[in-house]
Amino acid sequence: MATINDVPSFEAFMWPIIERLKAHGRSMTNQEMADDISTYMGLPEDVRAVRHGKWNELAVEQRLGFARSYLKNGGAVENSARGVWTLTPAGAAMTPEDVAGIPKAYQQEYMARVRAKAREVGSTPDVAVLEDDADTEGDWKDQLMAVLLKLDPSAFERLSQRLLREYGFIKVEVTGKSGDGGIDGTGVLRVNLLSFHVLFQCKRYSGSVGAGAVRDFRGAMVGRTDKGLIITTGTFTADARREATRDAPPPSIWWTGTPCATCSRTGAWA
Repeated sequence: MATINDVPSFEAFMWPIIERLKAHGRSMTNQEMADDISTYMGLPEDVRAVRHGKWNELAVEQRLGFARSYLKNGGAVENSARGVWTLTPAGAAMTPEDVAGIPKAYQQEYMARVRAKAREVGSTPDVAVLEDDADTEGDWKDQLMAVLLKLDPSAFERLSQRLLREYGFIKVEVTGKSGDGGIDGTGVLRVNLLSFHVLFQCKRYSGSVGAGAVRDFRGAMVGRTDKGLIITTGTFTADARREATRDAPPPSIWWTGTPCATCSRTGAWA
């Protein structure tokens, strides 16, 4: 049976985190990371099951947490309140040697802050005042839209991938294959005890998504799932909204091969 000594140190998880974030569109949830990196590093189930510490936590997840914290302090990753971790441009440019040096650099920086704090005891701290610029209120939306419309299609797909993770999706993957009926990716949405397989499509539009685009997307979903999501920078026409909510036709019934037991026909029908 595995013990705490069989669990890799937090330093051993740091570079795999960088590598796997790159492989998953530069963002992952805590759970995705725990599962994916454990598989990537070839950790046996008994090692993953080792618990440790005052709160009897899973040691692998605990050390992954330490690794993420050091990477965050080193500017390699950042996280949202929903536990989605994202690789920064600085992190993407790091080498294994850069990552390995983060813990020592952080410890040196921490000790320097402690010494500086000790020297400042009794001094009056500076207070920064931030003024609200009312004239710029609302401008950020226009600025954001301008940036989104300039994004490379693959970058917009990665942004959509991260957005879905922020909303609770798991196993979010960008496919983006040509000839795939406009399907850009897949994910799993958990709602209480249920899980739904969802296909998604990304559209960087400055105008409106029409009914035809929704109809084509529904056609691409047939036989794969009954849940789909279109993510757009534009809007949806009224016809598109009606197309998205109309009742789907009943599922087709197919048979093929040998004759059925009650007739002599072979083939298929729907």
